[in-house]
Amino acid sequence: MTFGSDLTEICCPYCGELIEVIVDLSVEHQEYVEDCSVCCRPITLSIIADEDGARVTARHEDD
Repeated sequence: MTFGSDLTEICCPYCGELIEVIVDLSVEHQEYVEDCSVCCRPITLSIIADEDGARVTARHEDD
Protein backbone atom coordinates (compact mmCIF):
# COMPACT_ATOMS: atom_id res chain seq x y z
CA MET A 1 0.00 0.00 0.00
CA THR A 2 1.17 3.50 -0.87
CA PHE A 3 0.87 6.28 1.69
CA GLY A 4 0.78 10.03 1.38
CA SER A 5 -0.90 12.19 -1.20
CA ASP A 6 -0.43 13.07 -4.83
CA LEU A 7 -1.29 16.17 -6.85
CA THR A 8 -3.13 15.03 -9.97
CA GLU A 9 -4.38 17.03 -12.96
CA ILE A 10 -7.85 16.22 -14.31
CA CYS A 11 -10.08 17.68 -17.00
CA CYS A 12 -13.37 19.13 -15.75
CA PRO A 13 -16.25 17.25 -17.45
CA TYR A 14 -18.27 20.49 -17.56
CA CYS A 15 -15.96 23.31 -18.69
CA GLY A 16 -13.04 21.25 -20.03
CA GLU A 17 -10.40 23.14 -18.02
CA LEU A 18 -7.47 21.27 -16.48
CA ILE A 19 -7.57 21.47 -12.68
CA GLU A 20 -5.41 19.98 -9.95
CA VAL A 21 -6.82 17.77 -7.20
CA ILE A 22 -5.05 16.24 -4.21
CA VAL A 23 -5.44 12.47 -4.04
CA ASP A 24 -5.03 10.54 -0.76
CA LEU A 25 -2.91 7.52 -1.70
CA SER A 26 -3.51 5.75 1.64
CA VAL A 27 -7.05 4.75 0.59
CA GLU A 28 -7.24 2.10 -2.16
CA HIS A 29 -10.65 3.04 -3.55
CA GLN A 30 -12.59 6.22 -2.95
CA GLU A 31 -15.31 8.28 -4.55
CA TYR A 32 -16.27 11.81 -3.62
CA VAL A 33 -17.56 15.09 -5.06
CA GLU A 34 -15.30 18.11 -5.47
CA ASP A 35 -16.23 21.43 -7.08
CA CYS A 36 -14.31 22.57 -10.16
CA SER A 37 -12.02 25.46 -9.21
CA VAL A 38 -12.85 27.17 -12.54
CA CYS A 39 -16.62 26.76 -13.13
CA CYS A 40 -17.61 25.67 -9.56
CA ARG A 41 -19.73 22.73 -10.78
CA PRO A 42 -19.66 19.46 -8.80
CA ILE A 43 -17.37 16.74 -10.21
CA THR A 44 -17.60 13.13 -9.02
CA LEU A 45 -14.09 11.74 -8.63
CA SER A 46 -13.45 7.99 -8.56
CA ILE A 47 -9.95 7.10 -7.42
CA ILE A 48 -8.10 3.80 -7.33
CA ALA A 49 -4.69 3.97 -5.64
CA ASP A 50 -2.00 1.30 -5.79
CA GLU A 51 1.80 1.01 -5.69
CA ASP A 52 1.99 2.70 -9.13
CA GLY A 53 0.08 5.80 -8.01
CA ALA A 54 -3.55 6.75 -8.59
CA ARG A 55 -6.01 6.42 -11.44
CA VAL A 56 -8.58 9.22 -11.30
CA THR A 57 -11.84 9.31 -13.24
CA ALA A 58 -13.83 12.57 -13.32
CA ARG A 59 -17.47 12.67 -14.37
CA HIS A 60 -20.64 14.76 -14.09
CA GLU A 61 -22.24 14.56 -10.66
CA ASP A 62 -25.41 12.95 -12.05
CA ASP A 63 -23.68 10.30 -14.26
